[in-house]
Amino acid sequence: MTLLAVAAGGALGAVARYLLAVRLYGELGIGFPWGTLGVNALGCALLGVVLGLVEERDAFSPDVRAFLTVGFLGAMTTFSTFIYESWQYMREDDPLKSGLYVVLSLAIGFAAFAAAHAGAVSAAR
Repeated sequence: MTLLAVAAGGALGAVARYLLAVRLYGELGIGFPWGTLGVNALGCALLGVVLGLVEERDAFSPDVRAFLTVGFLGAMTTFSTFIYESWQYMREDDPLKSGLYVVLSLAIGFAAFAAAHAGAVSAAR
């Protein structure tokens, strides 16, 4: 059952990633990897909520946890794409843009996770 939960979550997460990235690139342009950055930030925030609820309320069955964390969020977030895009900037001799992208991604990801986790913990109490 857990394997099916991961597979279903993965399928939905991949579609969510694609749709969100396309929308962000359409609105913000393709000159910077806004789609990947936005998807990763949202994924970090959602993981913060899910894990905050799990820690505080033991929320969700093991299969639902697997669906949400490994399946949906694992497929939705795009760390491998993030690495590739960072590498491309380095290959194009633009280490400043590569560094900015890495720093922004990590800072925004940590902030999104921390804020969402704190909100979930607070709401669970």
